[in-house]
Amino acid sequence: MKELYINLSLLLFLTFSFGQVDRSVMPVSGPTPSIKLGTPIEFELKNGLKVLMVENHKLPRVSVNLLIDNPPIAGSSKNGVYSMTSSILGKGSNSIPKDDYIEEIDFLGASLNINAGGAFASSLSRFFPRILEMMADGALNPLFSSEEFEKEKAKTLEGIKANSKNVAQIARRVESILAYGKNHPNGKYTSEESINNISIEDVKLFYKKNYIPNNAYLIIIGDFNPETIKKMVKKLFSKWKKGKLEPTIWENPKEVNELNLNFVDVPNAIQSEVVFQNIVDLSIKDPDYFPVLVANKILGGGPENRLEQQIREVKGYTYVSRSSIGSSKYTKSRFRAYTSTRFQVTDSAVVELLNEISKIRTFDVSDKELSDVKAKYVGNFVLASESPSTIANYALNIKTQGLDKNFYKTYLENIDKVTKEDVIRVANKYFLIDKGQVIVTGKGSELIDKLEKVSFNGNIVPISYYDKYGNNIKKPVFKKEISEGISVKSIFDNYLISLGGVEKLNDIKSITTIASVTIPNAPFSPKAEIKQKYPNMNSMVMSVEGMGTMMSSKFDGDNGYVEQMGQKIPFEKDQIDSEKEKLGFFEELYLDPKNMELISLIPMDGNDLYKVKVKEKSFRYYDSKTSLLVMTEETVSQGNNDITSTTKFNDYKEVDGVLFPFKREISTGPQNIIFEIKSIKLNDDIKDSFFK
Repeated sequence: MKELYINLSLLLFLTFSFGQVDRSVMPVSGPTPSIKLGTPIEFELKNGLKVLMVENHKLPRVSVNLLIDNPPIAGSSKNGVYSMTSSILGKGSNSIPKDDYIEEIDFLGASLNINAGGAFASSLSRFFPRILEMMADGALNPLFSSEEFEKEKAKTLEGIKANSKNVAQIARRVESILAYGKNHPNGKYTSEESINNISIEDVKLFYKKNYIPNNAYLIIIGDFNPETIKKMVKKLFSKWKKGKLEPTIWENPKEVNELNLNFVDVPNAIQSEVVFQNIVDLSIKDPDYFPVLVANKILGGGPENRLEQQIREVKGYTYVSRSSIGSSKYTKSRFRAYTSTRFQVTDSAVVELLNEISKIRTFDVSDKELSDVKAKYVGNFVLASESPSTIANYALNIKTQGLDKNFYKTYLENIDKVTKEDVIRVANKYFLIDKGQVIVTGKGSELIDKLEKVSFNGNIVPISYYDKYGNNIKKPVFKKEISEGISVKSIFDNYLISLGGVEKLNDIKSITTIASVTIPNAPFSPKAEIKQKYPNMNSMVMSVEGMGTMMSSKFDGDNGYVEQMGQKIPFEKDQIDSEKEKLGFFEELYLDPKNMELISLIPMDGNDLYKVKVKEKSFRYYDSKTSLLVMTEETVSQGNNDITSTTKFNDYKEVDGVLFPFKREISTGPQNIIFEIKSIKLNDDIKDSFFK
């Protein structure tokens, strides 16, 4: 079946372009600058609420942030009660109905968000007293509506189902579980089962126990009169009653004794998620904090880092490769080095990741690397210190993290004191290459043969297998035996029969398709009108209601173009050649099975699929039971990188005796586009001139 006409110009239409910046030239480091940080106005209420106020009269705006700094909560059978509580807070109060509450916020041009860990509001100065009142009312006198709870619960369950096959989310979940365990605050996860265990009474109880002023901070920044706002704060928050926290208990993360590789099979993955991680015990007031910041920055803390230079620039395996290290006063944290890469080089990316971690533990960093990183910290710190919110955040950190009062005044001095010897010392202490976990999440049928042979320092890295919920399992079956008599020709023949038969397919001379298009996080939902005429003429128009045509493309059998924002861009020669190769709407009618290869029979999403190689780096997948095409996969080279695109076909419906997929999901890297077909008309009389 001929796929929807999607090309690079559509992806450009749906994504942002970023200019290229020459990062090769670093500023020359000068003497460490002296930073003068302002001091916030502070006071504390009798109930324990601590207030920090920072005046800034440059703009007529004020923001307020309420932070409840409670210890984290261990995992339980009701994971998600925090998010469920957050979802229904801020939707009215006991004194103001939801609609009136939201309408007034909008009328004042303000923003207000209340969640289980506090609240945030921002408005023009003249409206701030009212917004502060509304925040206090919504936070301290919430309206716990059963109807609202059920709505939010349904939304949450829908979101969990929608993301059940999201490779990145599966990877992050399993990585956290393997690092900490499911009981740990950092390893727990929300599931359909845990959400279904939560009632409105659980939400009320959670709020009562945890929404207390004992560990709370109120930070106010902007254009206000301190005395006036101080009186308001006392009036609005003094009646907030103290509570008694009941800390939950969890097991500490288990130590790893040797480097190991852990694999999570996600058959629908179009690239692999690769992570190295180990547990660290680090807080912001630890003497090693500043050397660790510098070491991580050199290894993987930015676009000029070693990981990105080696894995992206030298090897061409990926777009981004980074590292991070956490710090916490409550729990142990993680060091992580990570990347996303294509199947063909996943094993090589694992080895390169390990090599770079090993190098920074073994060899001194260069003088240039060290001075460049220090210069970046100076620039970023000086720039940040000009913001009044920075003053408030620094003061807040000093209080919540138990820091010395001069911590930020001496911040740049401490960065400047870091030596090459410090870097190699903390790299060996915190980047535990010999006691860490490699987690690879991806398509097992493409990866496993190579991953099982990954070696480091002369030894094969032992491999274990996990499901998408972090449960240790036996090695899955990645490929099944193909029965005798099954060939590319038989698969094609059965597919054409399942659609409606060769005769009916040959009778189709034109197809007109209307579809709605869903683009995650896009501010609009375009409508697509696709017209196709035998053998290979096609047109697609993307439009948004109220905005008109956003993008269109046409091919008349000989030439084509894309028109976007008033610019008409002719097809390149390879685009023209690709379109000319299409000799009808259903490729299986004209593709020669003798030139194809049946690669394997693989399990995917509960079904067994035949994988057929159509040409180099181009594959088609057919359901072994229904014979229908369920996915295509194609890899193209762009610069030093290979980009893989998949199109999934679902929800087949009959139109005039022929089956068509009414849902088509196109994935290219992180970009995901869903076409939901609203109507298909066959054999409309479309003039050839329409495609000019």
